[in-house]
Amino acid sequence: MIFLKTDEEIELLRISNQIVAKTLAEVAKLIAPGVSTAQLDRVAEEFIRDQGAVPGFLGYGGFPKSICTSVNDQVVHGIPSEKVILKDGDIISVDCGAFINGFHGDSAYTFPVGEVKPEIMKLLKTTKESLFLGIEQAVEGKRMGDIGFAIQSHCETNGYSVVREMIGHGVGRNLHESPEVPNYGRKGNGTMLKTGMTIAIEPMINLGKRQLVFEKDGWTTRTIDRMPSAHFEHSVAVRKGKADILSTFEYIEQVLGTKAI
Repeated sequence: MIFLKTDEEIELLRISNQIVAKTLAEVAKLIAPGVSTAQLDRVAEEFIRDQGAVPGFLGYGGFPKSICTSVNDQVVHGIPSEKVILKDGDIISVDCGAFINGFHGDSAYTFPVGEVKPEIMKLLKTTKESLFLGIEQAVEGKRMGDIGFAIQSHCETNGYSVVREMIGHGVGRNLHESPEVPNYGRKGNGTMLKTGMTIAIEPMINLGKRQLVFEKDGWTTRTIDRMPSAHFEHSVAVRKGKADILSTFEYIEQVLGTKAI
């Protein structure tokens, strides 16, 4: 069942998502060679709790940490660890959730670590562009396939592949709700978009092949060919005429300055 949100509920979702956005900015301040992903997780959890929220991911389905940290060829759901130390030239996707006032926020950003190869920076830039092209389609009267087509066509035109197994989702009182939001599709196909739908759009785009594998931890996914993968995510409310982005990258980009994607 798809739950349409009232304007009041959407504003509560915006609060949750703004906390996520600010948390990702706090994490952005720390990302550098020599930092462990466990350090990022500790800072994120403390900041979320300081805002009066709780980490939306911690304990979700048994997930053991407050954020997902996916490095290089890891696609999504990487588990923060003291053993994973960031190195110059890495990329890291940080996916974050916060729960407050009965609603979940959910957003992700892929960060460069130090000096990253130009071809990998182009992957990040294209993936982020595809997110906003998908968001442009999140308006009443369009269909879910319009979002997926916009993302898929932009990324495949640039020579990248779109992960199929992992997709976006509805977001609200539950972290994952209906409808599913694939990052591929055909124009005019799929669920009709209606005002009040709130969805997380999150392209996961690979430099090489689209196939992925699960690691032994049961959570972390990697590209099958060990090529890098990028991931950007916003939570969005469907509206007439123009989508309403509930999360923001503004705080992250203030921290990153010229390093912003």
